Amino acid sequence: MKITIVAGARPNFIKIAPIIRAIESKQRDGVLLSYRLVHTGQHYDKNLSDTFFEELNIPKPDANLEVKSGSQSEQTANIMVAFEKELLAHPTNLVVVVGDVNSTMACALVAKKMNLKVAHVEAGIRSGDMTMPEEINRIVTDSITDYYFTTSSLATSNLIGYGAHPTDVHFVGNVMIDTLYQNKSRFQQPDFWSKYKLEKATYIILTLHRPANVDEEDSLVQLLQGIDRLSNGKKIIFPVHPRTKAILGERQLNTPNIIFIEPQGYLNFMYLVANSFAVITDSGGISEETTVLGIPCFTLRNNTERPETITVGTNYLVGTKIESLIHIYTSFLENGLKAAGIPELWDGRAAERIVEILVQKDL
Repeated sequence: MKITIVAGARPNFIKIAPIIRAIESKQRDGVLLSYRLVHTGQHYDKNLSDTFFEELNIPKPDANLEVKSGSQSEQTANIMVAFEKELLAHPTNLVVVVGDVNSTMACALVAKKMNLKVAHVEAGIRSGDMTMPEEINRIVTDSITDYYFTTSSLATSNLIGYGAHPTDVHFVGNVMIDTLYQNKSRFQQPDFWSKYKLEKATYIILTLHRPANVDEEDSLVQLLQGIDRLSNGKKIIFPVHPRTKAILGERQLNTPNIIFIEPQGYLNFMYLVANSFAVITDSGGISEETTVLGIPCFTLRNNTERPETITVGTNYLVGTKIESLIHIYTSFLENGLKAAGIPELWDGRAAERIVEILVQKDL
């Protein structure tokens, strides 16, 4: 069986690493299974792309489509044109896409139009927010997927409710958590740890990149100033996403507690998260990682496609208004972390289950 694995952005790299490891384990067992890794080039900043391949021991991609940035439509179209050429030159039995970025949807569309089977890892998650490009990518991808691999029983229920055949839907767990467990002992203290006199549980991690939070400069500045005020004497470490950095430009901010740093590789960033007091973010994936690490997470969104991080884990959904964040964070300081656990099957073996199922199907 020949498999083409697609990756395009930071979350994708984290998710494909354990899948590749599981495939290579099967190969060592003598299973006739091969893979070709295609990097679409959707993220092309070294700190958001190449570094992850190096740190997570992902083999050098067999092809880099180098599509880079552009509008949603431009980027999606460029990926489709380039990926079609890739599949014509290198036939395959199955295309595996992960997550919900433009590369996920674009490559799934190309594969199906070429009558190829598609497997979607992290299928079925929904935020219900159609203003999010990721939500559209999820819905379109799942509408044409052949094999669905889900992170939760709710995602499984979503798919069956939308009409997916139950035998095509497989609740396997979370490959992002596979990567966390496989690399936890390798997390690396960043070079600036001593420079900023950081110590365990004495700082907060902040990440922002969603349009609702960063697209309007004045609102972004007000949000940062509000977060600075709630720090309660703790430093706030803010790896600045290129999108956010461009919007802030050269503007001078009155945020003495916020330390602006460059985007971090996986091992450095996860070291920071694992040793933090709390995380404030608008990312979905980080709320999964903080849940497993037992770190309180405050998500600056009105919805989430990962509700298990709230009902089971350490995540608090606080909306996009600074007043709401301050209220919920203050309550946390007064009452402590809510009772939390780890969702079902988030045990570090999701990728093994995925590859075992694919081998059994013998495409």
